[in-house]
Amino acid sequence: TFFSSMIVTNDVALITFVPLTLVIGKKIKINPFKIIIFQTIAANLGSSLTPMGNPQNLFIYSFFKVSPLEFFKITIPLVVLSTLFLIAIIFKSKNKPYSFTVETIKISNLKEFAIYLILLLIILLSVFHVIDYKITFIFTISTVFFLNKKLFKLVDYSLLLTFICFFIFIGNISSMDYIKNIMETILSSSKSTYFSSIIVSQGISNVPATMLISGFTPYYKELLLGVNIGGLGTLIASLASVISYKLYIKEYPESSKDFLKSFTLYNLCGLLILVPLIYFINKI
Repeated sequence: TFFSSMIVTNDVALITFVPLTLVIGKKIKINPFKIIIFQTIAANLGSSLTPMGNPQNLFIYSFFKVSPLEFFKITIPLVVLSTLFLIAIIFKSKNKPYSFTVETIKISNLKEFAIYLILLLIILLSVFHVIDYKITFIFTISTVFFLNKKLFKLVDYSLLLTFICFFIFIGNISSMDYIKNIMETILSSSKSTYFSSIIVSQGISNVPATMLISGFTPYYKELLLGVNIGGLGTLIASLASVISYKLYIKEYPESSKDFLKSFTLYNLCGLLILVPLIYFINKI
């Protein structure tokens, strides 16, 4: 989950691996809530490495026109520390051997699989400015239309509309002198941008927090680090966490409170460890 989120985004990584964990949990008759919590933390932290890892990264990468090299220089220390944190909480948990079998899934249409794989590579090249995004967009839409037009019905258009409305909202309040002065005063330093992005993420989640803060600060480095670390903490700090929670309580509704308690505990531990460490590393 940690490594796949770097390429396919934290949301898709969780949508892929959490159901698999639930299936295995049913087969070996255990409640896999701790594994799913670890997967969620892994997805939120692993996705921080790349521009396409999560929506807030892609937004900052495009909005501030950050170069790929500069982007990775900012995110690599966070991912290294995140890896150590994940190793620590995983090895602290008791390890039990289990035996189970999962049905082998065969890819029936290798040609279509190859086309989608090439499409993914083209999109990745577009993110790193090798191919123009307009060409990539047209090529992607056209390819999916001819291969499987039914996929367009599965797009979360309400989420896209939410992002569009948020852009309009941010544009409107950014033009209001009173709001602009207040926000620019609050976000007048790299330190305030860093901590504000973490705090705001806890209440409205890190993607809206990114959109809100980005219009009032030039400190993109601190914003990038803050909103990625800010994905830890509350359940709504990252929308990816909500996905895991919904998938879990659908199978285990009676354990929702236990999930939330453990989820909050591990996430707060992550915040307490990563927030000061990344702040001091960033200062160096």
